[in-house]
Amino acid sequence: MNRLLLLGLFFLNISFTASASEGLIRYESPYSVDETMARFKNIVLGKGFTVFSVIDHQQNAAKVGLALEPTQVILFGNPKVGTRLMQCAQNTAIDLPQKVLITEDENKVWLAYNDPSYLKNRHLIKGCDSVINKVSGALSSLSKAAIAK
Repeated sequence: MNRLLLLGLFFLNISFTASASEGLIRYESPYSVDETMARFKNIVLGKGFTVFSVIDHQQNAAKVGLALEPTQVILFGNPKVGTRLMQCAQNTAIDLPQKVLITEDENKVWLAYNDPSYLKNRHLIKGCDSVINKVSGALSSLSKAAIAK
């Protein structure tokens, strides 16, 4: 009975810190947008991924006189893995390199990315389950590390 209770509490805790909707997986971050991005970027670089770009949408909006809550996107990847996805379904290239979105709303900071299962369904990827699982595991690990206290 105690094990069941602990398991229930574990899943309840996860539901408050991560959510998935409409093909996105989201984690609440205890850090600011800038700090979450810096942490994520440092972790990604430390793992040998390539960072292609960081886009600060709030800064770009301000340049044209518009307001936007903090919103940043990092594009990163590993061509050895991304190429394998494109070999299974070339249209996957439209969603590569991988992207992580970090936003703030109502004083909460969120880190989000496309669920690899969503991409699998979107692009009808077949025969690449091991690659999808690898991408899913990597995105989850990188995200959790970036928001860890």
